[in-house]
Amino acid sequence: MFLYREAAALVRLRPTLRTQLTLLYGGLLAALGVGLLFLLVPLQGSSSVQAGPHAAAIAAALNTAERNKEIIGAIALPVVVLLAVAGGWLIAGRLLRPLRTITATARDISASNLSRRLDLRGPDEFAELGETLDGLFGRLEAAFESQRHFVANASHELRTPLTAERTLLQVALADPAASTATLRSACEEVLALGDRQERLIAALLTLASGEGGVEQWEPFDLAEIAGNVVAARHKDAERRGLQVSTALSAAATAGDSRLAESLVANLVDNAIRYNVTGGRVSVSTVSVAGKAALRVTNTGPVISPGQVDRLFQPFQRLSGVRTGNGDGYGLGLSIVRAIADAHGATLATRAQPEGGLDIEVTFPDHRAAG
Repeated sequence: MFLYREAAALVRLRPTLRTQLTLLYGGLLAALGVGLLFLLVPLQGSSSVQAGPHAAAIAAALNTAERNKEIIGAIALPVVVLLAVAGGWLIAGRLLRPLRTITATARDISASNLSRRLDLRGPDEFAELGETLDGLFGRLEAAFESQRHFVANASHELRTPLTAERTLLQVALADPAASTATLRSACEEVLALGDRQERLIAALLTLASGEGGVEQWEPFDLAEIAGNVVAARHKDAERRGLQVSTALSAAATAGDSRLAESLVANLVDNAIRYNVTGGRVSVSTVSVAGKAALRVTNTGPVISPGQVDRLFQPFQRLSGVRTGNGDGYGLGLSIVRAIADAHGATLATRAQPEGGLDIEVTFPDHRAAG
């Protein structure tokens, strides 16, 4: 405890950065001023007096002048030191002004005010520091927003299946004449609901990961990922009576390959799930001027252009009703948008007049970033 108090006292006695800079700049200026004062006295008093009738008077006058210069030097010395320290204090304060702005703004930023930025301008190191901190605040804001979305969506969508599970178990246990078959049927329904919850949580985690951004960038080929995704869903498309065509040209880009695979998988799943019997799905990749692009088109119900944006909202379908029923959870295109934003990719969606969607994702030129 004694050592802790001693360490705390030493920290309190440590001079601030402005004080240290003031001592540095003030010391340099004072040294220059004092050096000039001591240099002037010997230079001006180095002239000799030749013998003559007025030599004594001239020598006395010179001695008086020398004493006056020494007095003036003695008075000027503390003035020079004082001015040097004051100048050093002002210079240090001006140099540290951006740092004080950064400190004050960083203290003001909190979980409810992460949208604020430092926005420092200039070519100096403080502007570079401000830009770095702005990027950090942006990532923190995205992470907090992603967390809020995840908690809100998960709490809303998991409430219904949990209520259904409890109801099934309560009914089965309250029935005094329940047979083994009845209890088995109830357990099977509860397991089915649990499986849906597991898949829903996995989708929510993917959405949160996409909104959280890319942590580690690595090169990958969009064509290879798309080919693997389409091959894994070939049987599902056949079962639904869909024709799937591909035109996969090499499309090298960079980012998180795991998130990119989720993006492609959700686009293809969406094209297969929301289609018509005997419909078509087309998947293509291409690279133009270093930009890798993925395009997925499908037939399906006619969609109003004004409703397209709603498809990218979590748990939304064209009716505008939140849903967790059916084959999907209304999260597929939300995941696609989040992952595209995390990679800086552009997302272009067009409702086809004959029905279905035409969605194209264009990744930025990874060569410029490298």
